[in-house]
Formats: sequence, C-alpha cells, structure tokens
Amino acid sequence: MCGFSGFLNFSPNWGDPLILLKKMGGQLVNRGPDGSGEWLDADFGVGLSHRRLSIIDLSEQGHQPMLSASGRFVIAYNGEIYNYQALKKELLQAGISFRGDSDTEVLLAAIESWGMKQALQRCNGMFAFSLWDKKEQTLSLVRDRMGEKPVYYGWQGEGAKRTFLFGSELKSLRQHPVWQGGVDRDALANLLRYNYIPAPQTIHPNIHKLRPGYLLQLKKTTKGWSEKEECWWSLQEVAQQASKNPFMGSRTDAVDQLDKLLKNTIQEQSIADVPLGVFLSGGVDSSSVVAIMQSISNHPVKSFTIGFEDSAYDESSDARAVANHLGTDHNQWIVTADDALSLIPKLPSYYDEPFADVSQIPTLLVSALAKKKVTVALSGDGGDELFAGYNRHQWAPAMLQKMQYFPNAVRKALAVLIKSASPSGWDGFFKAIDPFLPKQLRVRHPGEKIHKIALLLKQNSEEELYAMLVRIWPDPIPLLNGNSYNLVQKHQDLWNLGDSFTERMTRLDSVTYLPDDILTKVDRAAMANSLETRVPLLDHRIVEFAAQLPLHMKIHQGSGKWVLRELLDRYVPRNLMDHPKSGFGVPIGQWLKGPLREWAEELLSEQKLEDGGYFDVKQVRKVWEQHASGKKNQQYKLWSVLMFQAWLESNEL
Repeated sequence: MCGFSGFLNFSPNWGDPLILLKKMGGQLVNRGPDGSGEWLDADFGVGLSHRRLSIIDLSEQGHQPMLSASGRFVIAYNGEIYNYQALKKELLQAGISFRGDSDTEVLLAAIESWGMKQALQRCNGMFAFSLWDKKEQTLSLVRDRMGEKPVYYGWQGEGAKRTFLFGSELKSLRQHPVWQGGVDRDALANLLRYNYIPAPQTIHPNIHKLRPGYLLQLKKTTKGWSEKEECWWSLQEVAQQASKNPFMGSRTDAVDQLDKLLKNTIQEQSIADVPLGVFLSGGVDSSSVVAIMQSISNHPVKSFTIGFEDSAYDESSDARAVANHLGTDHNQWIVTADDALSLIPKLPSYYDEPFADVSQIPTLLVSALAKKKVTVALSGDGGDELFAGYNRHQWAPAMLQKMQYFPNAVRKALAVLIKSASPSGWDGFFKAIDPFLPKQLRVRHPGEKIHKIALLLKQNSEEELYAMLVRIWPDPIPLLNGNSYNLVQKHQDLWNLGDSFTERMTRLDSVTYLPDDILTKVDRAAMANSLETRVPLLDHRIVEFAAQLPLHMKIHQGSGKWVLRELLDRYVPRNLMDHPKSGFGVPIGQWLKGPLREWAEELLSEQKLEDGGYFDVKQVRKVWEQHASGKKNQQYKLWSVLMFQAWLESNEL
C-alpha cells in the first residue's frame, strides 16, 4: 500500500519542483514509510511523487514512480492487483519482458498492451493511481470499482498560476503554494446530515473525490487542459445485468458458489511478501473471512480484536470464542477509556477532512494492534451492503407497509407515546423482557432505535423513510447556511432499478455509505498505522454474484445475510454466532459526559461557535446541554459538530 501526489502546470516561481514534490509526498509517510520517489516532466510541468509501503517485490525493482518498458507511461500507484501473476503470465506469452515481480510493472504493461479500459476491466484488485502518457500528453486518475482507495483532485490558483493538484490525501495537496483551502458549506451540511462527506464533494471548494469506478483524464490542448470523466465500472450496470441473468440455482447451490468465490478471493488476497493477518470482531462478516482464511492456511492465521471495559460495547468474548474454535493465533486488546481518548486529538490529522463515524476510534485501535505483528490485514467489511445485513434492510419495508394502515394522526400520537420514555428507560424495559424475546428482536442499545422509530412514523414513502433512516441530524440542520442533498435524488437511476425497497436500500448503501464512510474509515485508520487492509467480500465477482441472488437468499425468517450465515455454519457452530448485532461502537455518549466533557465544552463554547461563523449557536448549545445533563443522548449529532470543530482548529484555512 502506498500514497501518491502530484501536479500539472509548474511555475518557476515555486522554486525547485522536485523539492516541492518531496514536500507533498512527505505528508504521506504513514501510507508509505519504506521509500519515496519523485518524477518530473519539465516540458509539460507534470510532477509525480510517491511514498512506498513494500508489500510485493520488496526490491528496488518495485520503486515508484515507475516508467513503462517503452518509456511512454509513468505511474504513481496505490493498491494491489491480486491477479497480477495471471496477467503477467499472459503478457509474457505475448513477448513482454519484466524487470521485477511487482504488480505495478504488470499494470503498466497491461495498459501499454491492451489500453486503459481493457486493462482496468481485467484487473482484480483495489487501487488508485495517476498515470502520465508522454505520447498523448494525458494525465489519468483512476479509482477502483468499490472505492477502497482514495483519490483527491482539483484546480487551484488563478491565471498563469492555475494548477491541477491530485493525491491520495488532502494534506499532500495543501503543501502546494497555490492551495486556496476554505470550507464548502454544502459539504459541511452533508457531514452533519450523514457523518461523512459524500463523493465527489470534499470539505474544500473546488477539490473533489474521484468516485469509485471512475477514470478522469486531462489532455494537453492548444487551449489548455481538457477534462473528461467517465465510468469504467458501475454497480448500476451490474444490477442491470443481474436482472437479465438472475441466479437460478438452489439455496445449497448459492452457498456452494459463495464458498468457492470467497475461497478463491481470500487465496488471491493472501499473497504478500510480508506478514499477513485478519481483523475479527466476532460478527458474521469477519468470522466468515477468518474461517475461510484459516481453512486454506497451513498454519494458524493471526487474528486481531479489541474490546472495551464497558460490557455494553465489548464483543471481544464473541471474537475469542470464534478464534478458539478455528484455532487462530488470536491477539486481543481490552482498551481503556484513556487508550481510546488519546486518539481524539489526532483524528483530524488521520482523517484529513472532517469525518464523524465514531467507529473510527476502535478501527484505529485494532489497526494499531495488528501493525505490531503484521503489515497486511484482511477485513470483513461489505457483507451488510451486499447481503442485506443492516437492521433497516429487514424491518423498514415491513414497517412502511404496516404504517399505511394508520392515519397520520394515529402515527403521530404513537410517536409521542414512544418518546415519552427516554432511550435509557427503553433499554431497561428491553433488558427485563430479553429472555422472552426471539433472537431477531434482541438488539444492543434498543432505546436509541426505538426513538428513531418515532421519527420514522411520520414518513409516507420509501424515499422519505430511507432518507430519515440514514440521517444523523434531521431538519433543521444547525448551520447558518449550507444545503445538504438527498442521496436518493443524487442516485435516482440506481434507486429506480431496485425490485424491492430492500434492494434499493442495499444498492444505495453500496455506492454512498460503503465507500464514503466504511471504506474511508478503514483506509485512513490502517494507513495511519502503515498497515495495508484488504476486503475480500468486495471482490467484484462476489459483488456481481450478490446482485444476482434473489432477496429470499439474503433475508430469511427476519434475518439478513442468510447465504453468508449458511456459509459460516459450515465452519463455525451457529451457537457461537447467536448474539445481537452491535457494529463497531464505543461509549462515546458516556465519554462526552465524563472524560471528554472539558474537551467538548471548549469546542462547543458559545465564543468558539460564534467565532467560526458556521453554526446556529443556540441550536448546537441546546443539543449539547441536553446531552451533558443526561436528558437525551445526542452523541451522534454532537460528534459531527465536534469533529468539524476539531478539524477547523487543526487546519489553517
């Protein structure tokens, strides 16, 4: 895993361009601590910088930026091509020779031999890269299918100083003299709405994220640089093809097929010239990855989990039980509040733009634990989106259907009744009746979920219900100005493809929440620790298979991820998995009232909020006081404001 950055249009006024490239690349040292390199085409003012984390071919033959054999192409690349050996064999048969054994060299040869689009279609992996074509005078930026690896880009400066900047993280772009910065208030509105900033927005005006599966090309013309962005792989096309060619086998056939696909994928993703391990939370997704990884390994695989002293958030015993059954070399860290809280000041630097998913904290901690023993770790992310695993995927359609039988007045009265008891009161009630509940109704922190249902009772359509389900701050958002957008409307064509409400939700989750929250969280947390992560469930062949499956093979008897659960049954006894779904949570609400209170109070002080000029001070203060007094748990709303305030303090705009 690596990091890259660069520019188009270099001005002599900026000093030595190679020193500038080194400075930009120096911001990415965590992504690539093992080496660095710079490349410059002075005739066109094109510069590439690279930081290397050596995973495959540890020799100098894997050094980047790398030139193709003909010298036509130069690449700065971040990622892994898992099938590079098969591609290399084919290229060798076609007469192509190679200097080393890196996947970077194979990618270059594939592009030169087959062209960009065909090469990308044939590559199986996670990647982001910048490629300069000397012959065509074209810069290409590319991002992988599902968005595992990031690319940022945009024009900065005016007139003769107008410069195109790009890189793996925003902090490298900020090193350039033309950097303008600033805050995009619409992006901030989306941060409050969703706890992340959806692509192609970033927190900065005129700076963008390249969307997953997209290719951006800038070509030199007599009038300057022309830009062309196109999609080379899309979930929408996958969904369309799946509707024409649905899976026609039996339930057993489906489990067999997933077993085969996941084994092949994990086998490919276990190739590395450095130590390799796997994250294990004890849930279905990570346990499936660990189980298959162990089944094809001839030695105990290294598994990693963290737990918390607070039993309401601790899943380490679940993970340990799975690890003991499978016989992994299990590594566990029960972290204290101090361990977690020590990360808080570093979050703005690690995540580079405001990011407010509180599970960023445990993800950083488990990455730090894994890095002590391995350089690569497999992760179980993606199962919920592919196989309808989130709670809303099961009960939202049923809830919407039942709501149609009741007038709005009745639903509003029921909402008032629900909210008459606090979330903690509901937690106590469900704890008392837990022994009598069926397992699909046993959830952690039910009070918060019950209160969200009260909000949902007011919605009248699938689109309205989904919009409310994924919102953190409902209206009014506490901003002085700035508008968030509706995710469904932004992806209307994909939404309209769904045969059912559940399928529409899973597909939209896969192109929004998955890349912009989950994969962003994992990438930045791992890279902060110079750890490469790989996500087997997001292999495009598994994504395409999941799209073909009928809904009854994903949701069965009120539980999601049916096909994945059935697969896991072949490796792990069902009783070890019979526990409520939790997610990767932390007791952030309690910390904000306890050890984090002073930190939060300072960032949310009236003076600081007024000085910033972004927030409705009265509204934010009211929510903070509700939480601090214990009247209402407002942890997720507050965390988005706090993460922006902390980021604002750590960046000069």
